[in-house]
Amino acid sequence: MSKATKRKHVTKEVMDDFILPDPNQKIVRIVGGRGNNLHEIATETGENYLVSMPTKFRKNVWIKRGDFVIIQPIEEGEKVRAEIANILFPEQIRYIKSQKLWPEGFNVTTTLETEKDREAQEMSEASSSDEDDIHVNTNRCLDGEDNDSQSNSSVSESESDKEQ
Repeated sequence: MSKATKRKHVTKEVMDDFILPDPNQKIVRIVGGRGNNLHEIATETGENYLVSMPTKFRKNVWIKRGDFVIIQPIEEGEKVRAEIANILFPEQIRYIKSQKLWPEGFNVTTTLETEKDREAQEMSEASSSDEDDIHVNTNRCLDGEDNDSQSNSSVSESESDKEQ
């Protein structure tokens, strides 16, 4: 199987499959990437630890801070205590919520949809306030004024002051 074909199948599986977590699996939120395909996660109770990304997802699917994933615990892990089983997208999160399997610790304000809405609102507010924060370049002419005429007028004023 070529890399492109593998990527296509893995991406289709992640995006289109609506999977419910097994009893031994957990839904957790990504806190951040730690390198070497390790990610720090937060459980619904607030516990943080590392999870690994399986080979099939590497270079095929990306996750970022705030995304939700389903993890499968591993017994032999001390620092890395689980492996990512599935990556959840907004439609899949809605499906899990409709099945009443969403963890209570991840309330409505921490879902991806509200975070993206909040980011979009902040971006629109920032763009409107950025116009007020623009630094004025004093080395450039404004409104078509010519600096030479200003400097000539100040020179002529100083020469007229000397004559008097």
